[in-house]
Amino acid sequence: MKSRTVLSLLATAVLLGAGIGQAADQAEPAPNPLDVIPDKMPFNTPYGAPISLQRAQAVAQAAVTEANRRGWQLNVAVVDSGANLVTFVRMDGAQLASISISEHKARTAVKFRRPTRAFEDGVQKSDLKYALTLDDIIASRGGIPLVEGGRIIGAIGCSGGTGSQDEAVCSVAAATIGTIGK
Repeated sequence: MKSRTVLSLLATAVLLGAGIGQAADQAEPAPNPLDVIPDKMPFNTPYGAPISLQRAQAVAQAAVTEANRRGWQLNVAVVDSGANLVTFVRMDGAQLASISISEHKARTAVKFRRPTRAFEDGVQKSDLKYALTLDDIIASRGGIPLVEGGRIIGAIGCSGGTGSQDEAVCSVAAATIGTIGK
């Protein structure tokens, strides 16, 4: 009698175990990270007065100086706070395809008020493919907003190297904003 009771209990445990397993299989999927509602607006740096030609040329020259120091041939575009091209430099030997890409990176950085690396990371690391459906997106490093006094005055875009090379040169150039005369 005891053996039947033990077998019956084992059978019940197996059935319950299977039910638990099935319930786990039917559990809700993980929440979508896009459903998270932030308390504050991300990338909310306000736009400021547009960068002047003189300052834009100085930023572009800082990029060229850094690229030359590293032996890289790049295209460099600087746009104002309205995403209008202010100055462009094509270094000797820079690839032709990167002319429009450098402008696109600068325009994306200023229009979306964030470095283009944010889009690259979103697509590559977070599987946010929807970003590729948005107008004027380029999901490649090398576009950085130019911020002065807490306001975006323009953006710089570099292209012709790897994304990390483009970004390194843009970062050096963008850092000069505080040192270039107004």
